[in-house]
Amino acid sequence: MTEAARNLVHNNRQNGPAALPSAAVILEAMPVPVIAVDEQGRISFINAQAQQFFKSSTPMLHNQQLDRLVPFGSPVLAMVEQVRRDGISVWEYEVNLSTPHIGERIADVQIAPLNDVNGAVLIVLREISIARKMDQQLTHRGAVRSVTGMASLLAHEIKNPLSGIRGAAQLVEQNANEADKQLTRLICLETDRICELVDRMEAFGDQRPPQQIAVNIHQVLEHVRRIAQAGFAKNIRFIEEYDPSLPEVIGDRDQLIQVFLNLVKNAAEALDGINGGEITLTTAFRHGMRLALPGSGARVALPFEVCVRDNGPGVAEDIRAHLFDPFVSTKPNGTGLGLSLVAKIIGDHGGMIECDAQPRRTTFRTLLPIRPHTKLDSGKR
Repeated sequence: MTEAARNLVHNNRQNGPAALPSAAVILEAMPVPVIAVDEQGRISFINAQAQQFFKSSTPMLHNQQLDRLVPFGSPVLAMVEQVRRDGISVWEYEVNLSTPHIGERIADVQIAPLNDVNGAVLIVLREISIARKMDQQLTHRGAVRSVTGMASLLAHEIKNPLSGIRGAAQLVEQNANEADKQLTRLICLETDRICELVDRMEAFGDQRPPQQIAVNIHQVLEHVRRIAQAGFAKNIRFIEEYDPSLPEVIGDRDQLIQVFLNLVKNAAEALDGINGGEITLTTAFRHGMRLALPGSGARVALPFEVCVRDNGPGVAEDIRAHLFDPFVSTKPNGTGLGLSLVAKIIGDHGGMIECDAQPRRTTFRTLLPIRPHTKLDSGKR
């Protein structure tokens, strides 16, 4: 990319401004973050993608020192010095550029010298988090398929014997003394608990595709909020930041309620015992996000962004990568099936879900698709 840009600048100088766009126009149009740094380490150019990446505007970033933009001790600074010293391009993969201001950001970094300007370099970033999240979605779906098979096995091979055990315990209880009755009641309680767990797992065995009808996502979120504030989140403040221009999403209203009710319940549990607990519900239209459908060459736009954010303590780093896997839970008595079922439902809708976990700002971000040329059910839900 940078070599092509330098060639275009050279052609401009030879052929005149009418031959090709200027270098600044080309760099501005590049679909990746691009930054030019002068010999004093100041930012002399930053394109629109880089402004989005660093969540700042050109007036804020222009002439700012590079070391104030990247994390303290970032390898980017050493790479810049190497490029200046050797005069050749360098690459480094998976560089952590995270800061409190921009959140978690990991990118491949390429730095090239600008030979026409002494000591100046061009920095190109290729964020890899989206690709990684796509891979994680496929991993989650594979794990869910394994749970689906297990659920079918449990339903047929465990629930029937459990019913027999419970029935036998009830018969024994009829002629048992008080001490033995406590044991038979314990047997019944434990068999009921196991049956309840199997019932929850049976939800993974539902292979029916979700209904494809028009659903107002704001009505879904409002319904979820009312349920939460009437029960488990009655002492938590809710903040709603909705984009009223969003069209209806295509999906199953009941399943979407289940998804966001689960996410809100998790957020409320994370805020247990915290003063000033807040849950923020947001919707937005996200341009340019597309996902390849598994097993086909079709690509689906994922512009519907729905976020559930809380100001709780966050998620332990050692389980973040496995948060949507079955049987992974941070709760002492949790089964680890709630978020896995959420991932399954969102996957069945052709979307994806991700978690950005930071202290005092944990966000579950759901991206849902638009399917063009699809006949919508005009019936109200």
